[in-house]
Amino acid sequence: MMAERTLHWLRNDLRLADNPALSAAAQAGPVLCLYILDTNPARRPLGGASRWWLSRSLRALGEALAQKAGRLLLLEGDPAELIPRIASMAGIGLVTWNRRYEAEAIALDRKLKEELSGGGIDVRSFNSHLLNEPWQVATTTGQPMKVFTPYWRAALRKGEPAAPIPAPARIEALPLPDSLEALAVSLSDLGLQPRKPDWTAGMRAEWEPGERGAATRLGDFLGGALAGYADGRDRPDRESTSRLSPHLRFGEIGPRQIWHALHQARATGEAAGSAQDAEKFLSEIGWREFSYHLLFHNPELATRNHDERFDRFPWQPDPAALRRWQRGETGIPLVDAGMRELWATGWMHNRVRMVAASFLIKHLLQDWRAGEAWFWDTLVDADPANNAASWQWVAGSGADASPYFRIFNPATQGETHDPYGAYVGKWVPELAGLSGQDIHQPWKASEKARREAGVRIGETYPAPLVDLAFGRQRALEAFAAIRSG
Repeated sequence: MMAERTLHWLRNDLRLADNPALSAAAQAGPVLCLYILDTNPARRPLGGASRWWLSRSLRALGEALAQKAGRLLLLEGDPAELIPRIASMAGIGLVTWNRRYEAEAIALDRKLKEELSGGGIDVRSFNSHLLNEPWQVATTTGQPMKVFTPYWRAALRKGEPAAPIPAPARIEALPLPDSLEALAVSLSDLGLQPRKPDWTAGMRAEWEPGERGAATRLGDFLGGALAGYADGRDRPDRESTSRLSPHLRFGEIGPRQIWHALHQARATGEAAGSAQDAEKFLSEIGWREFSYHLLFHNPELATRNHDERFDRFPWQPDPAALRRWQRGETGIPLVDAGMRELWATGWMHNRVRMVAASFLIKHLLQDWRAGEAWFWDTLVDADPANNAASWQWVAGSGADASPYFRIFNPATQGETHDPYGAYVGKWVPELAGLSGQDIHQPWKASEKARREAGVRIGETYPAPLVDLAFGRQRALEAFAAIRSG
């Protein structure tokens, strides 16, 4: 049987193992492994932190492919134009990719599949990104699900996901004509990393993008922080979470790999933690699945209120307040700590994300879309489904949303989840001299305690942007108005 000249188009599947589309391409014949930095404005461009991560991930992938006799070709432009052109230039007979779930990406893939198939090229798509496709979990009447708990129960009833497939033993690089070589760009040509100023020092210290980094992160978590995860995951002062989210976002690891690694490690005794810890961790994978379910069935999840009543919400746009929130200068210590952690590392603890988002939306009455956009630009795990679904959940406008009356008090949240003030003290060092309780409400600390800690409200640390009790009451009145309208 004659070998097929194949093209595998990489998108959010930047790994070799458990990559069904890549494996299918490698089995068919020599492979052109292609990544295109999409410049079409119709599809949402990556934020700055994600671009940094992508640069490192592509470098790692290129090195891994080279060890398998493969090669990663980089291009920049509109895939709608480039994919058919490249397929023609290289004499491609088979194109493979792993599916995406944003409306614009689905439309692009459908258009390309029709065009390529019409030209006699075989096109095959696969699922590498989810345990279940968004259309595979539904209500008993076949409708999309709107509440997480029944969604996850239904997903679990489908049984164990398929075992992950190993990386191909060899990924033979397809020889390219000179005309195609001339189109290739280098990683530095893509301009993914900031130059002046270079704000990535904290991210470089924190992360190892790439498939190897993902595997290391998973192994460390299973043998360590999984123990006590069910309760400890809410403690930002501890290394209590997996931090796998950016690796999942770029497909450096897949959910099937995580699922089976967890169960195997528990079966062999290599995993720390209880059954409850494992169940809670898998439910977080489930929330990611649910977010993609929501995105697929609600394509405007990042831009439009899922609950249309929120179209009448009396937002009070305040660019100055938004800017102080972005900079971690709100005068609310837990919020400021989270926003500074985000700026420094490209990541924020999930509990603090909820508190920071709630403060922006409810205490400051800023539109949730402004916060979603900031997280999209600054998170290394800025995910098109998770980011939008989670912001709408906090706002109360989304599916299975937080009740309108759930308004996190950031001071009591800090006292509960950062009881010794270690997290706030790390990211807001000007408050580090205060005690555990005072550090979360420095405006209530005694004059003596503030003086001894060198804290002067309004000078060394900002006064609160809003009185928390006033902000809560104002939000409740705004929510009541749209509920009765």
